[in-house]
Amino acid sequence: MPPHLSADRPAPPPEPGPVDALISQTRRLRGEVDAVRRHAVADDEAQGRWQRALCDLAVHQLDDLGEHLGQLRAGLPPAPEPTVFPRPVPEAGPQDRQVRVGNAEWNLLTDEVTWSDELFQIFGRPPAAGALPLDELGSTLFSEDQPLLTSMVTACLVDGRPMDGEFRIVRPDGRVRTLHMKGEPVLDVDGCTASMWAVLRDVSDLRRSRRAVSESRDSLQRRREIAQTEHRLAVELQEAVLPPWQGRPLRFPHRGGGTLDVAAYYLPSATSALIGGDWYDALELPGGDSMLTVGDLTGHGVAVTSGMAMMLGALRAMAMAGIEPGPLMGWLNQLLESSAQPALGSAVCCRYDPARRVLSWAQAGHPAPLLFRRGSGRSLLPPEGVLLGATSGAAYGQAEERLDVGDVLVLHTDGLTPRSIEFSRADGTERLLALAPRLSAARSAQECVRLVTEEFGEGGRADDACVLVARVGA
Repeated sequence: MPPHLSADRPAPPPEPGPVDALISQTRRLRGEVDAVRRHAVADDEAQGRWQRALCDLAVHQLDDLGEHLGQLRAGLPPAPEPTVFPRPVPEAGPQDRQVRVGNAEWNLLTDEVTWSDELFQIFGRPPAAGALPLDELGSTLFSEDQPLLTSMVTACLVDGRPMDGEFRIVRPDGRVRTLHMKGEPVLDVDGCTASMWAVLRDVSDLRRSRRAVSESRDSLQRRREIAQTEHRLAVELQEAVLPPWQGRPLRFPHRGGGTLDVAAYYLPSATSALIGGDWYDALELPGGDSMLTVGDLTGHGVAVTSGMAMMLGALRAMAMAGIEPGPLMGWLNQLLESSAQPALGSAVCCRYDPARRVLSWAQAGHPAPLLFRRGSGRSLLPPEGVLLGATSGAAYGQAEERLDVGDVLVLHTDGLTPRSIEFSRADGTERLLALAPRLSAARSAQECVRLVTEEFGEGGRADDACVLVARVGA
């Protein structure tokens, strides 16, 4: 069997042009905002701190935007370890998304605390209740975030370092908000910390969007890994079930002289992920007869491939038990009806008696075998037979055809040619019949298979296909 294309390749990234342009614009804008921050000057010192803090927050957001655009350009990465985000209470609703930024100042000398009106709204705290002092601010945080706030405030007050971090608060109404806090110490004339000033920005929506992107990416990666695993299982199951002699001839010598030369080939679809339920097989039966079959179950994937394995196994067993093709199709129909995975299928089954050179065959909604003799070809007249699994208790007819030495019999599934007929080309049956002079002149079934695959190509089909050729020898 030819190797299947790998399904492990990640999806190709988007076209680089527009994304690269956005990345360049983001970098240019970040530089401009950074320049504004460095030269922020205001008559009031507090106003200057406000301007610089807002610029710092804008720079952070532009850095996040640049990182996301870089990920978009790179395409889907390998799945990272899943990130778990605690959600003990509901997040902020749409009615809470108007107020984004507030500021506060804590005076260490007078214990005076000043909050902007916006900060009261962010915390969901009525102004009449007053602003929270530093030692009570931590009570509004998630317990796991409290050490972060403590270390930030300590570094600011003791070491005189600016603050920059995020934490989550729970408002009195039970809503969760994620805040980004930037602050700095305000020194007195002696260089000691007199107060601490901070800007707090509500970044709940931004973090929620980032989390949604991460979760969506992880979900896509998990689905891709599941699809890859299912594809591998389908390929392995198909390779285990289909006969191992593809690519080399199979000859059935018969008592009393004569041989049946058999060759087959599996042609995968253009999309390697579409592993379907096509099968082919040839067996030498007790008593010297031979069995030839091709068939197809609708659909793709592990379930269909396992159904194909079940059908082919049952077909082999019934053929070995001596059941004729017509009744055999009826049993296959009943088996498919009673299976746990309902499906439709088509099949053709032939039994060749070498002593009489008679082919007995039945079909279930499947293309009839093509017979090539002395440079011409024709489709055998099919007996009655509906698709497998289409109706309960269906009856399947059986036809006979006498074969001569040198006759070539071609069986194939309907995926061999595109389902839509191109007006500029003959349909699949006509194209096969047009090969009659070359197939009749071929010296082996293997050469016939090569002629068919060259005509129809090994790629470009919407579905996979099988072709089986049997040539009657002297």
